[in-house]
This record gives sequence, structure tokens and C-alpha cells, in this order.
Amino acid sequence: MRFDGKVALITGAGSGIGRATAVGFAQRGGAVAVADVNQETATAVVTQITRAGGRAMAVVADLTDVTAIESMIADTLSAYGRIDVLHNNAFGVPSSIYKGRIAPVAEIDQQVWDYTLQIGLTAVMQATRAVLPLMQKQGGGAIVNTASISGLFADYGIAAYNAMKAAVVNFTRVVAIEYAGDNIRCNCICPGAIDTPLLQRSLTTIQGFADATLAAIPMGRLGTPDEMANVALFLASDLASYVTGSAFVADGGLTAKTGLPTRFRN
Repeated sequence: MRFDGKVALITGAGSGIGRATAVGFAQRGGAVAVADVNQETATAVVTQITRAGGRAMAVVADLTDVTAIESMIADTLSAYGRIDVLHNNAFGVPSSIYKGRIAPVAEIDQQVWDYTLQIGLTAVMQATRAVLPLMQKQGGGAIVNTASISGLFADYGIAAYNAMKAAVVNFTRVVAIEYAGDNIRCNCICPGAIDTPLLQRSLTTIQGFADATLAAIPMGRLGTPDEMANVALFLASDLASYVTGSAFVADGGLTAKTGLPTRFRN
């Protein structure tokens, strides 16, 4: 799996899945625009890539601002002349609304709802909308969105996140069917419980959540960012040339079961 001569723009690439995907893309010969809201983390990833002999640039972008999204794409195009892969991956919860993120539907904080849909869905649409004409002009491309198993099934207390990720899954399908004739593929990855900073906040602050999470996963462990990056990179590569409109689940078997207890006796 190689990306020689290809350019990827990856959002939320300063940490977690985005960082692993950026590093993996560069290791396989591609040039990467490392986009993140945090200058320090984006620069650190670029330094890691370039020290290993890869090509990368840092792009600071606040994805709540459509002009910043457009500038992010323009800067990438200016630096590299093309965008072959767009990985819409960014998502985070700022400290100002973090405490209000978990609530039943009747108590949803409007700020949490609005921010979650903006950063996780509207920004995905805006970045995709901006990059599609470029990919059409250059004869094709690949878009990979980071969705979630939370977009396929329901969780307690995070309705905004569930609704947003479900919308990303179906938005992915719409883009796939509308632009298949332009040689543009669009897929999404649906991670389960992955060892990222976002999940770690819940694992370390909610009593019993860590043990219950591991117990629910047949493989008995969290996934790693590198494992998710491998799925994203496959979908971005020519190896997936006949794959579009798909939601690839990578969750250690979590959603493969009904939820009923085992019938085996201990």
C-alpha cells in the first residue's frame, strides 16, 4: 500500500486516529497536511514525519469557522498543488462544555448539541463541499470520514454524539453515490472503543466505566489509533478502488453480539 505522489489533508491530525493516519500516510510515500486546532500538536506531528524523511506541513484550523476550513484547503492546495485524500477526522469537546456532554435527552445542553453537530457534521460537509470540485478537476480522489459505532447503535447519555455520527454515516453514502462517476470514493470508518484522549477522559473519570467497557469487548481490550489508521489508509488507497459508500466497523467484536448473556456455564 503506497501513496507516492499523493497528497492527504487530515483534520484532527494532532493526536489520536488523525495523528496515526498522518504518520502512516507519510511513511507510505505521501505528503500530508496535518490540520488541527492546536498549533503545538500539529507541529509536533509534522516534526515526527519530517525527521523520518517524510513530507508534511502544519495547518491550524478552527473547524467551527467555515472560512478557516476554506483556508485550510487553500493552503494545502497552494503547498502541494492537489488533494488526493481528505480524511474528515476532527472531533473534540472543549473544557467549557465538557461537564454538560453527558445527559438524558430531556436535559440536553443546547451548547453541547450545537457544538457537537458543528464540529462533527457541519464541518465535515463544509470540507467535503470545498474539496469535491478539486477532486473532480484532477480526475478523482478519496474521502474518508471518521464515524463511529455510536452512529450505528445507541448509547446512553450522548444523544448529540450519536445523532452526529449517524448523520456522518449517511452523508458518506450520499457523497459516494453522487460522485462515483467522477472517480471519487467516499467511505467512513466506525471505530469502537479506541485508546484516544477523548475516551480516556471517560475511562478515568466515570467510576466503573473502564472495567465495564473492557468486559463488553470480545477481544478484551481497547483498539489503538494505529489500528484505526490502518483501516482509514486502506480506504484511501488504490487497494480499495471498488469500495465506496461503506461504513467499516473496527470495534474488537463489540457490535457483533446481541447483548444477551452467554449460554456457556462457567
